[in-house]
Amino acid sequence: MLLIGGWTVAAGLQPRSFDPVADTVSALAALGATDRWVMSLVFLLVGACDIVTGMALRPARTAGRAVLISGAVAGMLVAAFPEHNGYGGSVPHTFWAAIGFAGLAAWPAMAWRRGPPVPWGLRPAACFGAIAAMLILIAWFLAELISGAGQVGLAERVVGGAQAVWPLAVVVSCRLAPSRCRGYPVLEASTWSKSP
Repeated sequence: MLLIGGWTVAAGLQPRSFDPVADTVSALAALGATDRWVMSLVFLLVGACDIVTGMALRPARTAGRAVLISGAVAGMLVAAFPEHNGYGGSVPHTFWAAIGFAGLAAWPAMAWRRGPPVPWGLRPAACFGAIAAMLILIAWFLAELISGAGQVGLAERVVGGAQAVWPLAVVVSCRLAPSRCRGYPVLEASTWSKSP
């Protein structure tokens, strides 16, 4: 809600020439954008939320949580290295945005677990389904960037929305899981038979 609400408010502050379908979210925080602090603050707050989620998501594997946190930090650095005049051209901005997109898309690959008590959001099928969906959306975004077909802003918003919703879905699945596995690391199936 913070991300979508933030880019909606920031877009509303821009001149009428701003087109949310054609113009990127980064353009809202670019040097020269009207009230660029709004989207810059949103990048920081959303990154902080993802960091807290990564730290608190104990049922997920540590490596997946670390990738989620790394993607969040990279997303925060997007605000520290804004685009120039809303037209790109910032190598550090592009670098951190790419790392952020990659981390937020890849973290489920390192977070999944096996076994009956595993929350559905951390099961292999759900995690790899989420990754596949995000990779398809990122490919659409990249195709829009390269081709200049005029929907790069829409593609970026769909990718960003998906990357914001998936951690929430995983958290909800953990909250709905049986209380014996909520909040505790889930054991791999191979270790269950060795447990007393």
